[in-house]
Amino acid sequence: MPRSQFVNVRSLGFQYPGSAASLFENLDVHFDSGFTGIVGANGSGKSTLLQLIGGELTADFGQITGTEGLIHCAQRTDLPPDRFADFLDGLDGSAYRLRGRLGIEHDFLERWQHLSHGERKRAQIATALWQAPAVLTIDEPTNHIDTAARSLLLDNLKRFRGVGIIVSHDRALLDELCNRTLWLDDAEPRLYLGGYSKASKEKQLDHDALMHERGNLRRDQKRLEAEVSSRKSKAASANKQRSKAGVSFKDHDAKSKIDLARVSGKDGQAGRLLKQMSGRKQQLDEKVDSLHVKKQRDVGIWLEGATSKRNSLLDVGPLELELGEYRTLATPNLIVPPNARIAITGANGMGKSTLLAALKGKLNVPDDHLIYMPQEISMVQSQNILVSIKALPKQQLGQLMTIVSCLGSDPKNLLSTSLPSPGEVRKLMLALGIARRPWLIVMDEPTNHLDLPSIEALEQALESCPCGLILVSHDESFLSKLATTYWHLSETAAGSVLIVS
Repeated sequence: MPRSQFVNVRSLGFQYPGSAASLFENLDVHFDSGFTGIVGANGSGKSTLLQLIGGELTADFGQITGTEGLIHCAQRTDLPPDRFADFLDGLDGSAYRLRGRLGIEHDFLERWQHLSHGERKRAQIATALWQAPAVLTIDEPTNHIDTAARSLLLDNLKRFRGVGIIVSHDRALLDELCNRTLWLDDAEPRLYLGGYSKASKEKQLDHDALMHERGNLRRDQKRLEAEVSSRKSKAASANKQRSKAGVSFKDHDAKSKIDLARVSGKDGQAGRLLKQMSGRKQQLDEKVDSLHVKKQRDVGIWLEGATSKRNSLLDVGPLELELGEYRTLATPNLIVPPNARIAITGANGMGKSTLLAALKGKLNVPDDHLIYMPQEISMVQSQNILVSIKALPKQQLGQLMTIVSCLGSDPKNLLSTSLPSPGEVRKLMLALGIARRPWLIVMDEPTNHLDLPSIEALEQALESCPCGLILVSHDESFLSKLATTYWHLSETAAGSVLIVS
């Protein structure tokens, strides 16, 4: 496939139908060979930009060039990727190497609906790399992927030589893979050299410089306002004197004429100075307004849960769960005390999500005191959640949107959309659950799709909450801050088995 040397976005504008504001206005960005990371808050347009570049969405105006030979790896993996069957049957060296490196088995297509989300993601990206695209766009490549698979995926992405554009909240991946970072958080998106960590430092320096300049302009503005006020007073005084002098126009004394001339001169001078100062102030006002300094939210929330009075939130005997293809997951007796903080870990395909779904129906917790967040939420479910929230009474809606705001999203923009992003849906579900004072929070890969400040806010919220926690996650840093008990799933000759540590 022919190699594209760059992708160029010029004067791009886009607004979702029914949305109150444009997502992009005259966006200009140049993507060179190598990987560029796109970061920003949930709802800032990261996935939308990939869809615009890939032609899945049409811009309202502007131009995108250099996209010949593009393959897009979307966030969702509900269906097998295009040409997956060809990739599985491929006899070329590239197909063999990618299947081996990324652990792609020949029966993946037949078992697609039984694969873990991590296995599907590996298959999706492996199929794309096998086709050697000129341009490769990937939305959240490490979502759902375990540590070992993530390392293999990174090694293979480093071998890519085309134009790569990647949306991710994986800080380590962005640092290791990307040589440029596009930040969409600001009123004016900016492209930085380097990975996330370097770009983050540069972005903070830019913000500090803008704040300093804004402060200086504000001080100059106040000084000018005082001077303008003074000139107005002097002009009014001069005009008053001129009026008084005009009363004596019949006085033909030479001295009176001289005095009148002097006063009139002062009046003219004051008027000219006033006009000059007012013009300078208007210019300064315009400059201050042009300095778009994004308000930095203090992201964080206190999660008001409750500790159940019951002896246990879960007490279930040994389980044997079917995983497909003659594989089973066997567990010992599982007990969850009211204040337990449990992490379920294991490689992709071990049955973590299967176990979580099975336990949900056996919990000793009423639905109105449970927050259950699955690994993926369908578009239909996302739309239904948003519709139900918009229909809430004004006071209750305000309370929920306050929580959403504390988690780093703009309530106004969120309520104006018809389809929230996956990260925003998670925030909405969490906000709904918080209002119920939960006894237990169950989350499958809770940090997937969330922006980095929101992950930190979620950590703080869960850490402060007195209720029980059951978490499935590949984010080791996240689990280390919250979990005190680990249920680890490991492979045996007979299938998967749960080991409680």
